[in-house]
Amino acid sequence: MSWELGPADLPDLARGAAILGTGGGGDPHIGRLMVAEAMRRHGPVTVLDPDEVADDAFVVPTAMMGAPTVMIEKIPRGDEATAALRALERVLGRRATATMPIECGGINSMVPLLVAAHTGLPVVDADGMGRAFPELQMETFSVYGIPGSPMVVAGDHGETVVIDTGRDNVRMEWLARGATIRMGGSALIAEYAMSGADVRRTAVPRTLSLGLRLGRAVREAREELRDPVAALAEVLSTTLYAHLRVLFTGKVTDVERRTVDGFARGRAHVTSFDGTSTLRTRFQNETLVAEVDGEVVCIVPDLICILEAESAEPITTEALRYGQRVVVVGISTPDLMRTPEALATFGPSCFGLTEQFRPVEESVPASR
Repeated sequence: MSWELGPADLPDLARGAAILGTGGGGDPHIGRLMVAEAMRRHGPVTVLDPDEVADDAFVVPTAMMGAPTVMIEKIPRGDEATAALRALERVLGRRATATMPIECGGINSMVPLLVAAHTGLPVVDADGMGRAFPELQMETFSVYGIPGSPMVVAGDHGETVVIDTGRDNVRMEWLARGATIRMGGSALIAEYAMSGADVRRTAVPRTLSLGLRLGRAVREAREELRDPVAALAEVLSTTLYAHLRVLFTGKVTDVERRTVDGFARGRAHVTSFDGTSTLRTRFQNETLVAEVDGEVVCIVPDLICILEAESAEPITTEALRYGQRVVVVGISTPDLMRTPEALATFGPSCFGLTEQFRPVEESVPASR
């Protein structure tokens, strides 16, 4: 059933999307402010349940790509994503009937809402990652046979680049990353144009509404002086993301972060409050693996989320700082993200990790 999303919903959605973003997807605060201003001018946005989208609908996902560290300083002008969508429409000779997120994390939960507010298009309540991933081929759309190109990369000086690599989504990512770097390290894109039937076949469903529910659950738990992490676990237990495990609590004691080849890459260490144990993470925009005292407790594609210890406010990888008191949680991904085909596209080996995927609910007891 379709529903309206307005300015009052944006803080909760930004918070929930940042949780699902596993530290990546870009700063949700920037996106929230941009969408709030667009809604002030143009009104609320209509969100479509994937089951409501007609089989022959033409859905064009929109997003930002680039290093999150760059996005903090290089704020989008605001119309680049719409320019990318319009340029792709011209290439394909067809007008979009809806837009959709490529990932549900961070600013990329907000970019399609910005496009929708500017154009009047509805947004489909689904996405192609079920979380955030750093590369364009790392999408369920790609896993299940949708070509990402032709795609358009749009910069903040009015330029657009059309990339068409046929069904080679890995090469599409490589070329688009190069264009994005030369546009200053971040850009807006339109890609993976598909039918409504393909949305239902390949997308992770209802992740916008899930992000909204998660953000609301954290806020309400804080207002009612309840444990916000327990509130998150309760909401997730009835969804495709059924299992939440607390992996570690402690203080951030070291962060190494570099912007390399269009990505924010690095490591972080968290030390337990009693000083006897250490959690280590590695990230490429998003947190990829968490090890406690040398033992892997959660690994991509399962979600690793670093939250502020008292408030459960999500902390993005570019915002990690020495001294932050945090709780680190692992969240299981939906089954369509754990198939052999999916793991071949965005499993551990795709990031150069030698560790094998093991579901977080098997690695960590529920009581931990």
